[in-house]
Amino acid sequence: MMFKMKKFLLSFAALIIFCFCADAQKVAYIDTEVILEAIPEYQAAQIELNELSDKYKATLEAEIGEIDELYQTYQQIKHSLTASQRTAMEQEIISKEQVVKSKQRIYFGEDGIMAKKSEELIGPIQARVNSAIETIANMDDYAIIIDLAITPGVVYKNSRYDLTERVLQLIQITDLKNIKQ
Repeated sequence: MMFKMKKFLLSFAALIIFCFCADAQKVAYIDTEVILEAIPEYQAAQIELNELSDKYKATLEAEIGEIDELYQTYQQIKHSLTASQRTAMEQEIISKEQVVKSKQRIYFGEDGIMAKKSEELIGPIQARVNSAIETIANMDDYAIIIDLAITPGVVYKNSRYDLTERVLQLIQITDLKNIKQ
């Protein structure tokens, strides 16, 4: 939810800037989804992140299953338990639920393992893409380059101003230079 709000605000800000600069400045667009999908390291990172996410989800689902079984057992036998036994079993269930919630935050929270792993794997790729975009913008004196992947509400685009392929070519050239060094 927070990410969508940030995307919206970013898009809105880009649109306002576009309105002020459109008359006198050069404007173009890119599609970072197309760019990222064309980078093999990004694909590998996505696969690794998906596998890690699936592993954590499976762990959590297994623990939730155990809690459900414990709760079902409690429901079946609670009438035969003493008050202190019921309280102890309820506390055990609550405690296990809190552990699962804690693990969810550790795995999938804003500063969780998945967020850190994503930054580790995807961050350098995004930095390369941003560097290529900035290079092209500076070379050709673009005032604004809009990313269609994060800008909702684009109702028209002229392919003449699409820099997606140029960004990809620059990334590939830079990668080749880095390999040769």
